[in-house]
Amino acid sequence: MPLLILVLLFIAVPIAELYVIFAVVGDAIGIGWTLLLLVLDSIIGSLLLRSQGRAVWRRFTQATTTGRVPHREVLDGALVIFGGALLLTPGFLTDIVGLLLLVPPTRAVARRLVGRVLARRVVVGLASRGRAGGGRASRAYDVEGSATEAPRPSTEPPLPRLER
Repeated sequence: MPLLILVLLFIAVPIAELYVIFAVVGDAIGIGWTLLLLVLDSIIGSLLLRSQGRAVWRRFTQATTTGRVPHREVLDGALVIFGGALLLTPGFLTDIVGLLLLVPPTRAVARRLVGRVLARRVVVGLASRGRAGGGRASRAYDVEGSATEAPRPSTEPPLPRLER
């Protein structure tokens, strides 16, 4: 299955992109306008990438400062980076997918889909590791320990030290 995905990514997608660029758009508006449209598309994509990247980073830092695990924000960040890379890649098909990943409503749909796939893989991966005889020796053990709560750091600035 991974080989099929690689063939699709590195052979089929570029061929489809070239077909759309030359045969569809190039024949409709001319090659000069097509190239100009591709350049403008990349510029607009980089601006959108910057604004959405900042918004995702802001939500990430807000989540971490409030003590919440930023799993949604991390996934959003990965989708924004992937969408930006697709927008900077010359071609109209990749630009459409990249734009869909950068726009928040469609990115939310992609986040749910990717989240489901990742959750299923993690559950399957954990279940397969938990089986006895899965290629590793099964080690069941308990670790005893204790914990103490550390004092919270003061929010006040430290007093200056007096030197003699």
